Amino acid sequence: MIVSKESDEVIKLFEDLGFERKHAKKGINDKNVTDVRMKDTNGFHVDVVHADTMPKDMLIIKMNVDDFNEAYEFLTARGFRNTQGDKITETSSSRATLMVSPSGFGISVTEHIKEK
Repeated sequence: MIVSKESDEVIKLFEDLGFERKHAKKGINDKNVTDVRMKDTNGFHVDVVHADTMPKDMLIIKMNVDDFNEAYEFLTARGFRNTQGDKITETSSSRATLMVSPSGFGISVTEHIKEK
C-alpha cells in the first residue's frame, strides 16, 4: 500500500507497469481519502491511497486478517500504536486501521466483512 497526496501520479506509474484499477473506496472516514485497488495480470495487488494530510509518501504493509481484534491486540502488545487513537475505520465491507511500530513502519490491518 502506498499512501500519497500525489496519488494520481502513483496510479499512473502503476498503470504504466501493467496494473489496472479494480475498485475504489472514496470518502474514507468522511475525509478526502480514497483507496484505489490495482491488480496486474500475474495477480499482484497494490493499493494506492490518496490522503491530503500526508507530508510525504508512505509505504505500508497491508495485512488482511480473519479476526481484527486478535490482530489489533497482537500488535499493540508489541508496542504498535493506532494512528487514529482508539478509532477504527468501519465501512460496509471492512474494519481497518493503520498501526505503526515503535521503529516507525506501518501495517494496515484489515478484516473484510464476509456475508454469512
